Amino acid sequence: MTQWNATASAAARNLGRNSICCGLAALLPLIAGPIAVEYRGFVPSLGWLLMLVFCVLVLALAVHLLFDALLFRLASSHETEAAGLAAVDDLLSRMQLRKPGRTPPGLERRIAGSRRIVWRQRFALAICLVIFAILLFNANDGLPRC
Repeated sequence: MTQWNATASAAARNLGRNSICCGLAALLPLIAGPIAVEYRGFVPSLGWLLMLVFCVLVLALAVHLLFDALLFRLASSHETEAAGLAAVDDLLSRMQLRKPGRTPPGLERRIAGSRRIVWRQRFALAICLVIFAILLFNANDGLPRC
């Protein structure tokens, strides 16, 4: 296995793990929220709606990252970097996700783009969990449950 194959495989593995972990972490407040908190008026329901939006955003980014991981696995299955990235570009152009005439970015630029998506997903997850903590704090009237 060459250096670029190992890099592409490691990127695919890391993206897959990150998307699954963040996706599951985003689902936990949606599952635990209705169980832990009673319905307390109009303002908390807006908070729940806002948390739902961020959870859906995290899940959408998780799906995007899983797709990127599959693309990196496809690229790493070829012998050369040029052949692997050409296969990815061909697949994306056949799916009409990329125009076929563009100059393709290299492996490092593609990995950097996926890392930016990972950081956006983590930021959205952090906002979702902060909103969930605020809603739990608000539902208990600021007092810890004993």
